[in-house]
Amino acid sequence: MADQLVGGVVMAKVCAICGKGRQTGYKTSRSHIRTKRSWLPNLQKVKIVVGKSSKRVLVCTRCLRSGKVQRAL
Repeated sequence: MADQLVGGVVMAKVCAICGKGRQTGYKTSRSHIRTKRSWLPNLQKVKIVVGKSSKRVLVCTRCLRSGKVQRAL
């Protein structure tokens, strides 16, 4: 897992599997006035199997859909 650790604590709004996080860019109007904005990944709080135990983590929908993670029942 690609946990984003900062001081031993996992950061929020980051996928626990692939590390996908916030992306920044510009919102452009018709008159080409640009303002900064950001996009957040579609994260879901799911229970996954880690070793022999289960753990609740934030996982992006692309990792869920592609089968990179085993969901716990």
